[in-house]
Amino acid sequence: MKSRKAIVLVSGGLDSTTCLAIAKSRGFEPYALTLSYGQRHHSELKASRRVVKKFGVKNHLELAVPLTSFGGSSLTDSKIKVPKSRSLKEMGKGIPSTYVPARNTIFLSLGMAWAEVVGAQDLFIGVNALDYSGYPDCRPEFIRAFEKLAKLATQKGVEGKWNFRIHTPLIRMTKAQIIQTGLKLGVNYGITHSCYDPVKVDRPCGRCDSCLLRAKGFSQLGVKDPLIK
Repeated sequence: MKSRKAIVLVSGGLDSTTCLAIAKSRGFEPYALTLSYGQRHHSELKASRRVVKKFGVKNHLELAVPLTSFGGSSLTDSKIKVPKSRSLKEMGKGIPSTYVPARNTIFLSLGMAWAEVVGAQDLFIGVNALDYSGYPDCRPEFIRAFEKLAKLATQKGVEGKWNFRIHTPLIRMTKAQIIQTGLKLGVNYGITHSCYDPVKVDRPCGRCDSCLLRAKGFSQLGVKDPLIK
C-alpha cells in the first residue's frame, strides 16, 4: 500500500522528534518542515538536520521566517531574558516571555500551504497541553479552530476536495510519556536539542523551562538524558 504524505513540523526538539517517529510508525511518508525564525536557540536547526537524516526523510524543507523583525519574545529578542530556574507551579501561571507571538499559527499556515501543493491531507505537530509553559497556541481548541480555517482558506478546502487533518499525538501526554513513546520507537534523544538558551557549544543551560521539563520527564522514567554528560 502506498504511504500517505504528511507534513511534519520538525524543530529538532524532543517533542517534534517524537512526533516524526509516530508519523513514520503510522505509515506516513513525512515531508519535514523546519522554520528558522531567528530563535536564539538556533542549535535546534542543526538538530533538525540530524533528526531528519537519522529518520531517512527524503523531503526536508527549511524556511527562513525572520520573526526577529517583530521581536516581542525572549526567543527572538536578545534584550529580553529567558526565564530561568522556575518551579513547575510558576510555569503553570500565565504566559512566559518565551511565547513567540502567533508562532504556531504561522508554522501551521506554512505547513498547510505546503500540504496543499504536495497533496498531503495530514500534518503532524508536537504541541502539548500538559507539560508546557502556558502557550495559547498549544491548546486543543486552537488546533481544531485551525482545521476549520484550512477548509475556508484553501482552494482544495473550498472545492470540497480536501479533508485536512492536524495530528497532535502528544497533546495529552506528560513529558515522561512522550519520552517513553519515543524510546519504544527507537528515538535517539541524544541528537535532539531542547534548550531555549544554550551555553557555549550548544550545551543546554539546564535552567530554562524547556530544560527543566525535559529533565523532569527523564527523571520520572528513571532514564538518563543522553544530552547530560
